[in-house]
Amino acid sequence: MKMINDDLFGKLEYKNNFWRGKTTIRMFESKKEIRLTVDAHEDADFSKIQKEAFQNFIDNMEDIINEAEKQVYEYYEDNYEEYRDMLGNKLEADNFAPEIETISELKKLVKPTELIVRRVRKNGKRRLGLICDVSWDIEDGLGIKIENEIVEEVGYQDIVL
Repeated sequence: MKMINDDLFGKLEYKNNFWRGKTTIRMFESKKEIRLTVDAHEDADFSKIQKEAFQNFIDNMEDIINEAEKQVYEYYEDNYEEYRDMLGNKLEADNFAPEIETISELKKLVKPTELIVRRVRKNGKRRLGLICDVSWDIEDGLGIKIENEIVEEVGYQDIVL
């Protein structure tokens, strides 16, 4: 078990081909400690772009998270009726995919669990993925794809893995 204490990422442990640690974010009016995963080889060769991606996220967290919350709300509004139909039972649907009217109501339905700092691709973009557990889709969860500090996509967590 290899461990390091990086100046930017903090204490990390190399496990299953990733460096893993913890970070804290504020989402849906709650501060939460989540897993931090940095996609890098065992020699901890974090790229300059990966470091920039994480630092820029920290520096601009409020704006990025506000945009992510808006897009998660839009995604939910576009899809919750389909989830309600799949559940069938109205009581179950009201618990797992209720009708909501505000972004803050997502607080009960969406729990951020992991921030992934992705490896750099040829396009050189700073890439992050935020994974959330959601009440309406326990199996697939929710992914928020962030590139160059812009929320690019919200969907199944596969979009950030």
